[in-house]
Amino acid sequence: MNPRLSRFALTAALIALVLLCLLFPRMLAFAEIAGRELRYLWWLVLIIAVCLWLSFKLRPRK
Repeated sequence: MNPRLSRFALTAALIALVLLCLLFPRMLAFAEIAGRELRYLWWLVLIIAVCLWLSFKLRPRK
């Protein structure tokens, strides 16, 4: 992926996110609450990340 296409995809995703937040204000409230709760559930996010990393790392080679 060249840098121009990557920048375009990132910009399009950001615009889509802003549009969705404007169209669905409850989604914005949910994202805000989820962000606040990460302070208390950081260990759960860490466990999920380690599990995903191990699943890719320990996958048998073909």
